[in-house]
Amino acid sequence: MSNTIAYASIFQEELDKQMLVGATSGWMEPNSSLVKYSGGNEVKIPNIMMDGLGDYNRSDGFVKGSVNTTWQTHELTQDRGRTFSIDSMDVDESNFVATAGAVMGEFQRTKVIPEVDAYRYSKIAALAIAGDKASGGYTVAEATILNKLLADIANLQDTIGEGDPLILTLPFTVAALLDANTTIQKRMDVIEFEQGGIKTKVKSLDGHPIIRVPSARLKTAYEFLDGETAGQEAGGFKVAAGAKDINWIISTRNAPIAISKTDKPRIFDPNTNQQADAWKIDYRKYHDLWIPTNKLAGVFVNVKEAL
Repeated sequence: MSNTIAYASIFQEELDKQMLVGATSGWMEPNSSLVKYSGGNEVKIPNIMMDGLGDYNRSDGFVKGSVNTTWQTHELTQDRGRTFSIDSMDVDESNFVATAGAVMGEFQRTKVIPEVDAYRYSKIAALAIAGDKASGGYTVAEATILNKLLADIANLQDTIGEGDPLILTLPFTVAALLDANTTIQKRMDVIEFEQGGIKTKVKSLDGHPIIRVPSARLKTAYEFLDGETAGQEAGGFKVAAGAKDINWIISTRNAPIAISKTDKPRIFDPNTNQQADAWKIDYRKYHDLWIPTNKLAGVFVNVKEAL
């Protein structure tokens, strides 16, 4: 049925919008504007290095310098998907778009977005720990959280300066203790934060927006279930054995580069579907996150357990 092509385009556009706006990590995706992506599972990310200032010579003029741009090839490691069937007795062509749109939207909201968020935050934590940009062993307490968070911000700014805006990512449980701190109110404000073209109001600390995330998405490691192996049939993800709790992530807005590609859904009407008298929808998502070497200095992760 030719209409299935139009349906697929509608769903792809709407799912991409929902992903960008709905994910708490959606602000990381615009950073991919410099990434070269030509299809498939590979991207190229620029890493720009340049010389510093030298003395100007009145006879010879400027000292020569160089700008070295290398393109690092990365693979989109997360290639995930599911197929769904909607019985023809439950829906006909006249209400297929509404029904299928509701099903796919709910699937992405409750299953895909939490998984993508969890993967991104755990990947940032792994890169920060490997790059000595993390600390562990602090159990959050209302009396000490403000000073500890401010110290981590100051240490990061001591390295990169104040030119790059910072984003603070905290679990709801940790953010609640921050809110309750008796000395924080004069440093808190509500500011405008844009994500996916949508402007919202969020609390900020000294002008740094605070992104609140369910704590289940802020662990240092996860297992992503394949949907087939015994015990993994339900798919999705779960906290990995030995995973640690992330207290907060401090990052410059331009450090993490996230890419999320929703492949155009494949739709088969009941007359085409050879497996059942049902509409069949194939959903595929591939995504990943990277932090270029020259941007890792703009990231710091605080972990509850000792590293």
